[in-house]
Amino acid sequence: MAINKNHEFEELNGVKCGIVEKNVKPERAAFLKKILEFNGFTVVLAPTPPPKAAPAPKPAEGEEPVAAPEPPPAPETFTLGVTDYTFNTINAIFGRLLKSPDGHYITLAYWKQEVKVNDDEIPYYES
Repeated sequence: MAINKNHEFEELNGVKCGIVEKNVKPERAAFLKKILEFNGFTVVLAPTPPPKAAPAPKPAEGEEPVAAPEPPPAPETFTLGVTDYTFNTINAIFGRLLKSPDGHYITLAYWKQEVKVNDDEIPYYES
């Protein structure tokens, strides 16, 4: 059980992992995986489980039973975690623990993919 919402961990593909992000699209998963593996973390990707189907409504007396609606198709998203279950994204970014392959510290704007080039010279509160 997580201490708070910023420090989640669960079992992914049989491995206890610190959760980095949930419901991640494949492009974002590849981006984050590249950063995390460069920084020495072992990344685990697990497909997001499909949404649960709603139960069929109970028919009123004298009515025909109605079939349960089909669940919507599951989006192709993933849960991304690292095997270091003490990993915390907020601490890693603001504690300047993650570096990009070009040697700069990962900034919040770069992590969120709001900027294409990682510029750690500008403080986060000015960007």
